[in-house]
Amino acid sequence: MRLSTIGLLVTFGIGLLWTPLVATAQQPVKIPLLGILTRGSPPSEAERQRSSFRAQLRELGWHEGHTIAIEGRYAEGNLERLPALAAELVRLHVDVIVANGTPATQAAKQATSTIPIIMTGLGGNPVDTGLVASLARPEGNVTGVAGFDTELWGKRLELFKEAVPRLSRLAVLWNPANPANVVAGRPIQALALAMGVQLQSLEVRDAHAFEHAFAAMAKEPPDAISIGYDDITIAHARLIADFAVRNRLPTMAASRTYVQAGALMSYGPNIPDQWRRVAYYVDKILKGTKPADLPVERAMKFELVINLKTAQELGLTIPPTLLFQADEIIR
Repeated sequence: MRLSTIGLLVTFGIGLLWTPLVATAQQPVKIPLLGILTRGSPPSEAERQRSSFRAQLRELGWHEGHTIAIEGRYAEGNLERLPALAAELVRLHVDVIVANGTPATQAAKQATSTIPIIMTGLGGNPVDTGLVASLARPEGNVTGVAGFDTELWGKRLELFKEAVPRLSRLAVLWNPANPANVVAGRPIQALALAMGVQLQSLEVRDAHAFEHAFAAMAKEPPDAISIGYDDITIAHARLIADFAVRNRLPTMAASRTYVQAGALMSYGPNIPDQWRRVAYYVDKILKGTKPADLPVERAMKFELVINLKTAQELGLTIPPTLLFQADEIIR
């Protein structure tokens, strides 16, 4: 065999061996895909609060677009869209789903029993709503952070009565389509009764329901309004606050979002802090820990926010002792 022919065969053989190595080297490295399922809208206050989540992920070594990818699905206040959006995330083969709120977590759990789900933004106890078997041993594929909002109502009413001593009739705006609100109903009634406060239940399932709720309050005026935590009420926080100020009704809410929109005061979990904790769950799960081995955490940081501008418009003097307790005062 001529030397040129032998050289050609050797070159061809080396090429065959080298080709798969080059192809392998050129294949992109798969990075984990994180899905976020939420009842809200992308430009919402909650989305801005999630910046703490992304910042904490970066501190843990997860950089969006480089070491992790994130896909968001937003129901924009329409809870009926959540099951379809959860199914979309499952079809994308996400590695983890972060679900914001009880309805979103329920939709994610119904969509998959294998993909890990990290819950946050819950008002109630996830055991009561059937999301986990227990806090210490969640079982299944769901774990995360819960606010236990029901347990905060005693403190919330106590603070509210300090600001509004004449409080005896309280209108409660709430969305019964949110399972966490339904579960919280009876304990809240019992707490109010023990404190000598009569509740006026006003359901707001959609935007049209506020007109009826306002008409009911005009017919039977309460001393104040309590706003149930839900995307329907968050989306209409300014509308509620404006109505309350016009009718000289103090308002109490579960989140600073409402106070920033004009409500008088709020007491509840620090939402950015909860999202930072969610980042730790994401980190542990992506590194191999099973959701069932991660106990559900209770919210650890709470905040009292007072809007002094609203107090002045209501002609209400906030006691100095209450102002001293406030984590933030909006002037």
